[in-house]
Amino acid sequence: MAPQGSGIDANARSRARRRALQALYAWQLSGSHMNAVIEQFRHEQDMEVADLEYFEDLLHGVEANVEQIDASLRPHLDREVAQVDPIERAALRLAAYELAHRPDVPYRVVINEAIEVTKRFGADHGHSYVNGVLDKLAAQLRTVEKRG
Repeated sequence: MAPQGSGIDANARSRARRRALQALYAWQLSGSHMNAVIEQFRHEQDMEVADLEYFEDLLHGVEANVEQIDASLRPHLDREVAQVDPIERAALRLAAYELAHRPDVPYRVVINEAIEVTKRFGADHGHSYVNGVLDKLAAQLRTVEKRG
C-alpha cells in the first residue's frame, strides 16, 4: 500500500495493473505495436477508474525492456519464457519491470499484486508459480529491501 499522504491511489494502481495485464496479454498474442494496444484499451476499458499514467508506464516499460526482463526471469523459470502460460508470462513481465524499474513500489506490493491478477485471470495454480519466480527475482533485484 502507498503511504498515507503520498498522493497515490492504491486502488487505482491495482486497477491499472489488472488492465495492464490484459493489455500485455493482448500485445503478446497479437504482436501489435504497444501504442495500438494502449489506444484499444483506452476505448474499450473504463480507464477513468484506473491510474492511466501508471498503466501506460507499465506497458511502455515492459515493451522497452522486454529482452532485459526476460533475461532476468530466465534463471528462475523451469521452461523457456515463451512456453510460460501467456497470463503468467504477462504477470511475470509486469512484476519484473516494477521490481527493476519502480523502486518506489515495495517488492511485497509488486509480488502480491502479481499473485492477485494471476489468481483472477490465470490457471488454477498459476499464482503459485508466479509467486515462486518473483520471490527469487525480488531476492536478486531488491536485496537490501528484502533483507530489511
